[in-house]
Amino acid sequence: MTIIEEISAAISPAIESTGNVLEEVTLTPDGSSKLLTVIVDNENHLNLDQVTVVTKAISDLLDNLEVLGESPFTLEVTTPGLDRPLTLPRHWKKNHGRLVSVDLTDGSKILGRVGELSDSGVAVGDSSIDFADIKRAMVEIEFKKVGE
Repeated sequence: MTIIEEISAAISPAIESTGNVLEEVTLTPDGSSKLLTVIVDNENHLNLDQVTVVTKAISDLLDNLEVLGESPFTLEVTTPGLDRPLTLPRHWKKNHGRLVSVDLTDGSKILGRVGELSDSGVAVGDSSIDFADIKRAMVEIEFKKVGE
């Protein structure tokens, strides 16, 4: 088991007990210490208070985790940003109604709003797309005009 896998296994139950899911764990060198980044998500958009609850839930666990050793580390708990691709059905569900850009495995592209979700795919604009045909999908950032 890798360090990341051990960390993930140790903190996943605590994260799930807060109603959230562990999206990703990374451990990177940061000068003389390390930066441990934990990305959490749920079906809705998390606010700062919810991220704080997760941070408290995993902080003590990490302090006592032998795999991290004695070297100092900084814990950063965050949520997935808009620059993260949509890879799981729950990502699509969470972003229902948002504008997305989808690159398909056949080389074509689709731009449209996320619609209905099924077990095997998603509606984007007027198109119905199987998850297996999606190479990459990203939420498009939209800006509202003043007064809208």
